[in-house]
Amino acid sequence: MACVLEAPLRMSVLSEVTASSRHYVDRLFDLDPQKVLQGVIDMKNAVIGNNKQKANLIVLGAVPRLLYLLQQESSSTELRTECAVVLGSLAMGTENNVKSLLDCHIIPALLQGLLSSDLKFIEACLRCLRTIFISPVTPEDLLYTDSSVISHLMGLLSRSRYTQEYICQIFSHCCKGPDHQTILFNYGAVQNIAHLLVSTSNKVRMQALKCFSVLAFENPQVSMTLVNVSVDGELLPQIFVKMLQRDKPIEMQLTSAKCLTSMCRAGAIRTDDPCIVLKTLPCLVRMCSKDRLLEERVEGAETLAYLIETDVELQRMASITDHLIVMLADYFKYPSSVSAIADIKRLDHDLKHAHELRQAAFKLYASLGANDEDIRKKIIETENMMDRIVNGLSESSIKVRLAAVRCLHSLSRSVQQLRTSFQDHAVWKPLMKVLQNAPNEILVVASSTLCNLLLEFSPSKEPILESGAIELLCSLTQSENLALRVNGIWALMNMAFQAEQKIKSDILRGLSTEQLFQLLSDSDVNVLMKTLGLLRNLLSTRPHIDHIMSTHGKQIMQAVTLILEGEHNIEVKEQTLCILANIADGTTAKELIMTNDDILQKIKYYMSHSNAKLQLAAMFCISNLIWNEEEGSQERQDKLRDMGIVDILHKLSQSSDPNLCDKAKTALQQYLA
Repeated sequence: MACVLEAPLRMSVLSEVTASSRHYVDRLFDLDPQKVLQGVIDMKNAVIGNNKQKANLIVLGAVPRLLYLLQQESSSTELRTECAVVLGSLAMGTENNVKSLLDCHIIPALLQGLLSSDLKFIEACLRCLRTIFISPVTPEDLLYTDSSVISHLMGLLSRSRYTQEYICQIFSHCCKGPDHQTILFNYGAVQNIAHLLVSTSNKVRMQALKCFSVLAFENPQVSMTLVNVSVDGELLPQIFVKMLQRDKPIEMQLTSAKCLTSMCRAGAIRTDDPCIVLKTLPCLVRMCSKDRLLEERVEGAETLAYLIETDVELQRMASITDHLIVMLADYFKYPSSVSAIADIKRLDHDLKHAHELRQAAFKLYASLGANDEDIRKKIIETENMMDRIVNGLSESSIKVRLAAVRCLHSLSRSVQQLRTSFQDHAVWKPLMKVLQNAPNEILVVASSTLCNLLLEFSPSKEPILESGAIELLCSLTQSENLALRVNGIWALMNMAFQAEQKIKSDILRGLSTEQLFQLLSDSDVNVLMKTLGLLRNLLSTRPHIDHIMSTHGKQIMQAVTLILEGEHNIEVKEQTLCILANIADGTTAKELIMTNDDILQKIKYYMSHSNAKLQLAAMFCISNLIWNEEEGSQERQDKLRDMGIVDILHKLSQSSDPNLCDKAKTALQQYLA
């Protein structure tokens, strides 16, 4: 019943309030321009800091009238400027306010205003545009619909410190991804903004820095350009380093560190450069300290995670700087009951955003533990670490779940930890749960982790098998997502290694011959190699080889022929010949080769190939076929001699390659025995 009563109640209150606001809007329609101007000024004073009043004026239709006055040539510059100021104030209200302004096509009107010659009016239009573009409801692409807009904004950068501040802010908020970076770069953003880094205005310097931070992110072209740009005889990296100093505002330190991080990751600055090792990395570690604000700790940890992600030396350095590994443990205890946050608003904000700290900590732990065994050990020995990861896997926030899985994946590269901590905490259980129903980005990392948990020395392998993993992994191999297909087949390959026959049969049954062929004809070489690796692991140990070839022999031989005839690289052909060598090692399975003249001719061809790896793999096939101690070896030897195999063996016994030479001599001995 409450829902039914609520609407009319709100309407009556609204009509009462809007009635008191109506006179503001009515005055905008006065015939006397001076009264209209005074009306706009009074409206400006009425809406400052008053969201209710802003909403009322929008409902009463103030926006279309203000935009009309702003665009009229007959309006005085003062009136047009005041209209822009009021519109900017309305935009500072709620997101719904911004939506209403966008619906009235405010952006084209304000952009048109930038063509004016009056600086105060231009600044008012830019301030309003800035407020609108920094709102999350405004599509960034609205800035790029007309290329002349960017060009004109670049031209306005020289007009005043306000145009510089607002335009840089607009660019940094509207630069999302490589397409936007390229447009801004091509219109001279680097050259036009670089000198603003030495502006006398702190605000301008800060906004220019933010611009470079978003322009350089994951963009080698911009990063390589920045490294060679100088302002007043000083290179940009040196200017960024100065902005990292402890006496600078925290936001400036962080943003400079982000610029240098992007340049380093793009290869524009070496990872062992002093500006990275002695300046950027320690600055980012400093940001992780518990005396920093929540958002600073989050940004510091995430930027550091990105900086060290692919470099083992930086990972080692970060791990021993300011007890970082222990310091990150505090990210999971925040805000605690004893947090010294006097400001209730701040505490409320931090409680709502505490999950961002956990996400950042998991990300940084993942980067720290990416390569070094000792670092992984330290991370896992940090208090309750495995429990925290397990809890993270079931958090409601997708970002935290993803970061927790990434952390787990990083730690799962450790043989020691797979045998101990991972088993002690039965990590495979929550991981399997994550794999049941998750977005692709989580599935990719979770399935990579599962690949490691299925290695033959991992104690988790058996319980994972018992929990229905084969069916799950077989379904992943049918995914349209390439990474999921690779991981699905990779995990099955690990599962099949030295497995018992039942597991191998279950895998083949789960995959189906049709799906196996699909994977063997996949356009991605990784999928193909992992599928061949799976086949090779399935076809190991004689009883298994004979059993599988008795049920799937025809299809497997077909697949082998297909690959040996196709346009594939050396590694693919070598792996395929190794599968044939395994088949040749079977007791009954080898007859499938001996009765297939096409395959025999292919083996002969690869024995004389120009690539030694392929020659060696083909020789393994021959050796297994002619081995003396096995039944029927004489007939097989005779058939292969008639094909000219012995002549090739004699030639290879003279090879300069010691492996080929030894293998050929060993094979010839089978004929002499």
